[in-house]
Amino acid sequence: MQDYQEAMLKALVAVAWADGRVDGEESEVIEALISSFELGPTDAQSIRDYARTKRSLSDVALTELSASDRRLLLQHAVILTYIDGEQTDREREVLGDLVKTLRLPEEEAGLLVAAADARARRLVSLL
Repeated sequence: MQDYQEAMLKALVAVAWADGRVDGEESEVIEALISSFELGPTDAQSIRDYARTKRSLSDVALTELSASDRRLLLQHAVILTYIDGEQTDREREVLGDLVKTLRLPEEEAGLLVAAADARARRLVSLL
């Protein structure tokens, strides 16, 4: 597993835990990302094990992500917050913390969040 893959997956685990639980749909998203990154069995199990315990963004080193990885992570995180049908206040707080941690320009982050938010709402309405 590459460092950026590990950081992105662990950050998304932290976002999934923002509402105090990781539901089936959130686990499915994490599984889909494990698959898309083509992780080997050992690395995949490592992420699954990591996801079993409540996590926060402070548990993850995100400063080494490339600019494009930071933007992609934010968009995935927004979608993940909607995957169980609604976005909670706590999930919005964690997204705000993620924006600060990723050091994305505020205006750009706002545009990324708005676009991902609209996409997530469309996906939820299809479920």
